[in-house]
Amino acid sequence: MHEVVAPSGHWLGEVVGDVAVFRGMAYARAARFGAPEPVAPHDGVFEAIRRHAVAPQLPGRLEGVMGRAEPLDQSEDCLALTVTMPARAEPGSCPVLVWLHGGAYLAGSGQWNLYDADRLVRETGIVVVSVSYRLGALGYLRAPGVSAGNLGLLDQIAALRWVRENIRAFGGDTDRITLSGQSAGAQSVLALLGIEEARPLFARAIVQSAPFGVGFQNHRRAERVGAMFLAELDADPHTVSVPDLLAAQGRTVRRMAGPGALNSAPPFLPVADAGPLPDEHSWQKNVRSAAADLHIVLGCTAEEARAFYGGPHPVFAPVRQVPMIGTRLTSAAQRVIGRKVFENGMFRFADQLADAGADVFCYRLGQLHPANPYGACHCVDLPLLFGDGTAWRDAAMLKPLAPAEVEALGVRIRRYWGEFVHTGRVGAANWLPYRTGSRFIQQLP
Repeated sequence: MHEVVAPSGHWLGEVVGDVAVFRGMAYARAARFGAPEPVAPHDGVFEAIRRHAVAPQLPGRLEGVMGRAEPLDQSEDCLALTVTMPARAEPGSCPVLVWLHGGAYLAGSGQWNLYDADRLVRETGIVVVSVSYRLGALGYLRAPGVSAGNLGLLDQIAALRWVRENIRAFGGDTDRITLSGQSAGAQSVLALLGIEEARPLFARAIVQSAPFGVGFQNHRRAERVGAMFLAELDADPHTVSVPDLLAAQGRTVRRMAGPGALNSAPPFLPVADAGPLPDEHSWQKNVRSAAADLHIVLGCTAEEARAFYGGPHPVFAPVRQVPMIGTRLTSAAQRVIGRKVFENGMFRFADQLADAGADVFCYRLGQLHPANPYGACHCVDLPLLFGDGTAWRDAAMLKPLAPAEVEALGVRIRRYWGEFVHTGRVGAANWLPYRTGSRFIQQLP
């Protein structure tokens, strides 16, 4: 066991080799549709060795592509984090990576075994904090008299405050905090870059596969989704059971996806000009005003859309079977969608940041094995970063690679991410900082 005394209390974590892991640490509490409130320091010693319950959720839409995490209990009491640190780290000595998971704001958790950071910490000497936050209607519903929206963003800010106040005791340097995320987690990082109360809580950022083309929700669309959800629910949202709430949420998601499930945009999203997130103009202004001191990595995979449309999709799968042209048609459509939703917006954002004085590094992740039907799809970067091939052994997007091969393919990415968290730079001699309009992008892995 590894012992830490922090402002939040006295913690005991599990030691795995030269890494110490503290699981299930509550950073806040929140009533349904209420703002998160700090947790008072606990009395006595808390054994932080068990995974916390995850946010209420239905199976994720990409579960068949990225595999299934080990099952965990679900609870509205889900605002917890995991800290993974070098076991011998002195207080305040290591840079920190704060991880926001993806999952379309509908699924996922920082408690998932898929995001265990033991190997990443062991290879880089950083401290990793994996955050859970509220999802779906419980986290992002906007409906008058029920919720203004953006509760999940408020959760993330509360977690960042906990990190600033406590992470030094776990070996973390509060002056070197990098906020990172993938997919919905990456879009959350973008949102937090433009929120004045959040921006001082971290110094650097890593944005993996952010859906720039989806953007933040406007009031009108968010309230339309909210009204649809409440109609599907047909009960008091404050008191209805979690299973009934999730069932209504699932029906809302299917309706918003439209005929043939062609609309893959999440229905529950951060809402501009609501809660902590300012309107689009003010958000842009805030991002630019702080850009001169920002170091950021922006990236995507080469074939993002294949995760959504490359499998048994009701429209794309039949088209793919058309002789001679089916595969070419679906591949072309997926490339267009991928560029529109992910890559084009990434370059526009990189241009804006570089023009405002930020140090920007861009990358594109290619396919890992030519025989895999999903290619370089959305989420394929995750097992390379977290590096536990066994945890990801059921991921269809990795076949036919063995766990050891997946771990080996990620060595360079983990080293790059570690160097960036340590220094704000990427050590590769050929990975140059991005320049406005250059479209220079580092190919990985």
